[in-house]
Amino acid sequence: MSLPTTLALVGVLTAWLDIDLLVLGHLFEFVIPNAVLNTLGLVLCVAIVTSLIAVISAWLTTVCDFPGRVFFSWALILPMAIPGYVMAFALVGALEYTGSFQTYLRESISSSLILPDVYSFGGVVLALSLTLYPYTYLLVRNAFQTQGKQSLEVGQSLGLSVRQSFWRVSLPQARPWIVGGSLLVMMETLADFGTVAVFNYDTLTTTIYKSWFSLFSFQSALQIASLLLLFVIVVSLLERQSRHKQRFTNARNTVQARSRILLPSLQAYLACAFCGVIFFIGFLLPIGQLLLWAIPHLSSGLTDQFWRYMLGSLSLSLLAMTIITAFALLLAFAARTQNSYLANWSVKISTLGYALPGTVLAVGLLAPIAAIDHYLARLGFAAPILQGSIVVMLLAYSVRFMAVAFSPIENNLLRVTPSIDAASRSLSVSGLSMLWRVHFPMIRVGVLTAMVLVFVDVMKELPITLMTRPFGFNTLAVRIYELSSEGLWQRAALPALAIVLVGLIPVVILILRADKVQQ
Repeated sequence: MSLPTTLALVGVLTAWLDIDLLVLGHLFEFVIPNAVLNTLGLVLCVAIVTSLIAVISAWLTTVCDFPGRVFFSWALILPMAIPGYVMAFALVGALEYTGSFQTYLRESISSSLILPDVYSFGGVVLALSLTLYPYTYLLVRNAFQTQGKQSLEVGQSLGLSVRQSFWRVSLPQARPWIVGGSLLVMMETLADFGTVAVFNYDTLTTTIYKSWFSLFSFQSALQIASLLLLFVIVVSLLERQSRHKQRFTNARNTVQARSRILLPSLQAYLACAFCGVIFFIGFLLPIGQLLLWAIPHLSSGLTDQFWRYMLGSLSLSLLAMTIITAFALLLAFAARTQNSYLANWSVKISTLGYALPGTVLAVGLLAPIAAIDHYLARLGFAAPILQGSIVVMLLAYSVRFMAVAFSPIENNLLRVTPSIDAASRSLSVSGLSMLWRVHFPMIRVGVLTAMVLVFVDVMKELPITLMTRPFGFNTLAVRIYELSSEGLWQRAALPALAIVLVGLIPVVILILRADKVQQ
């Protein structure tokens, strides 16, 4: 499975062999500088905002005790189920001047009340931050949990107050997790297409799409993709470096109920209010807005066209899930049994794709696919064979989500000890037979987890589907993009709710499998 990833990277990097000076000059003069600045500003601001939300909420729900702590400890994860492009148009519908929430505030509080314009840089940062902060929240919460009671006692033994202990003891210890989560958020922000498209905010991802579909310059799209790839490589290297600094302590040191800080009344209410506002804006408000749009039009929205989009999403997700999980299982088994230099590098290359934005994969894979089609045409085959087919989509999905399927399978394979393999071989059971008869029954939970994660990610994926789908093939994600681009929020609400419901599946699994919060 390292071949599709290699093809995508080669397709992007070889774009500079053929340069259209006229188009490229126009892009570098009028488009690319603004897109680069917008991208950098967005990445930095989203990383800062998500870190602030995650650190404060993780500290409160892990170390402190206040009304609603148990509820918020898992409820703050729920915004992860909402795709960025759904969060974007739901917030726009609620917070714009004529939106439901701002109208309600004017009617109930003050007729002169006007909130800041949601169609702004701040609106983009808000939508992405609410979608992505759970990534950092989960990591930082784990860091505060594993610090245990000892970290609190260290500060007290030095005569520090609770606030001073946070800044001088707990926060420095959690820094590797904060940095790691922030870098994951930065990669997701670099890869985002749907959210910025809703706000008409130009970044490198939207510039790639416009160069291809508006300027009709596929070569320029590849060249811009190479610039985005450079940003991704830098962030990926930083993220890998941050993971080397993470150290875990024994789970017996996790914070217990008796060692939590009992906040005074005012501080307890402020903590509850902070978590409540984040949960309201990040989950209740967008879900409520979608329901407000969808329920009155439920009968007219459940049309044959809607079910065709649903069928397209389900069939595509099931097919991609089966293929990707099967290859991830074989890849993990080969890496375990071969344990060679080639196998290890195949794993590294095959799982690299999750860091690559969907727009980069779309244009990167189409370049070599077009070359293959051209070669087949010269051999006498009817062209195009691969272009415009579902094959390109599945290849792009395989590159993008191989790491998602590989990780839980690999983690579960660690439970299969070498002695089990030796016993299997002594009974003349080896190779794929050992995988099916011995390993698979022991790792089926990991395989099921991989299948669920890939299924949900493919359902939500927008840029790859939008840019590589066959003519006439539509999914719920594409339908949401088309309707939200035209401002038809009410008609986009029902397919958006369908995707959110599917997205809740891995979030619920994550909550159920998380460490139980000590009362």
